[in-house]
Parts: sequence; C-alpha cells; structure tokens
Amino acid sequence: MHAYANPTRFLAIARPLTPWLLGLGLVFVLGGALAGLTMVPGDYKQGETARILYVHVPSAWLGMGGWTSLAIAGLVQLVWRHPLAGIAARAVAVPGMLFTVLCLATGSIWGKPTWGTWWEWDGRMTSMLVLLFLYAGFIALTNGDDAQRQGGSLSRGAAIYALVGAVNIPIINRSVVWWNSLHQGPSITLGGSSIDGALLWPLGLTLLGFSLLFGAIVLMRMRRIIADNRVAARLRRLADEEG
Repeated sequence: MHAYANPTRFLAIARPLTPWLLGLGLVFVLGGALAGLTMVPGDYKQGETARILYVHVPSAWLGMGGWTSLAIAGLVQLVWRHPLAGIAARAVAVPGMLFTVLCLATGSIWGKPTWGTWWEWDGRMTSMLVLLFLYAGFIALTNGDDAQRQGGSLSRGAAIYALVGAVNIPIINRSVVWWNSLHQGPSITLGGSSIDGALLWPLGLTLLGFSLLFGAIVLMRMRRIIADNRVAARLRRLADEEG
C-alpha cells in the first residue's frame, strides 16, 4: 500500500478506474431504482411509501461510511503521514456530507406519511444530524488551514477532529437499540434481514451502485486536488525564480 501513496502511481490507477466506477454505478443505480419502482410489490404495512428505502438506506450507509473513511485517512495522516491521506480525507468530506443530507431528506419524506411528522428528535435522526454538522465543521476547518497549501495534507487538528468525530458512527448505528424511538429497529444485521426477500434484492443493486458512484466522485475530487497542488507548486517555483 505504501507504493500507492505516491500521487503519480495513484493517478495511473485512478484515471482509468474512474469512468468504470461511474458507468457501473449508474447502471446499478438505475437498474435497482427501476426494479424497486416497477418489479417488486409495495410493503404490506407502508405500501408504496417504503420504496424510498432504495435511496434512503444507501444514503445512510454512505454518510456513515464516508466519515469512517475520513477518520481512517486522518489516522493514516497522523501515524504514517502518507501524502494521499489528507487528500483522500478532503475528497471524501463533500460527497459524504451530500449523502448525509440526502439521508436526512429522504428520511423526512418517508417519515411524514409513516409517522405523521417530518421530523422527530429521536436518537437515529438526531445523531445523523450531528454527523451533518461534523462534516460541515471538517470542511470549514480544512478549507481554512495552511496545510491545504502544503500538498493537501491535513493539519494535526483536522486529523484529530476526524478521529474524534468517528465516535458518532456507533452511536448512529446503535441508537435505535439504545433509545425508544419512532424509527424502526435494525432491518439488516449480521444475523439476517427483517426485510422480505422480494423487496430486498433491488436494495443490493442501489447500495452497490451508489457506493460505486461515491468511489468515482472521491477519485475525481482527489485527482482535482492533486492537479491543483501541482499547479500551485509550479506557480510558487516560478515566483521564486522571478524573485
């Protein structure tokens, strides 16, 4: 893995991989969405409203998974100081935040006909809102520190912030178990799924598809950050030579 921490080696893999992730992601998302809308029956309790799960569940997964990746990148930055760790963290933050917003929005849309309210201050929704604020704080912190002008690495404060924020991930995951809530309990666990198999298979398609799209977006953002860093470094060299 150390070899791929070199930006040049990383770009040699990322450039051809990005369109494949993007294309396959779109295929799986569209296929899963089409199947979820037209090929499976409505839920026996919630009817057609439950079809929003094919977007809501992947969004929740990627909002949480995005911060987990961000925290891992922060740890790698602190311990091994890999050149790409900080770049990866910066690249993950924005799509992670967008999927968190999508999760909260689809959850509210789903909650209105199911619970009779757009919002409920229960453990799951509140901890997911905290995740949104954590993303916003990380983006503001990294956009404002001097490390952005030093190859894209994270400052020590930003890396520690990413690690501390990861405490919220298990809270989100276990919130429906720890606290009484309108939100339903865990639907998919290591022991199986409470979702009927007839409704479940399109979720696998959209989950895979959105994950691939997430990966493509992260790679595109990393490539852009690396390009910006190289341009900035070239401009500094020109300024030094002219000086």
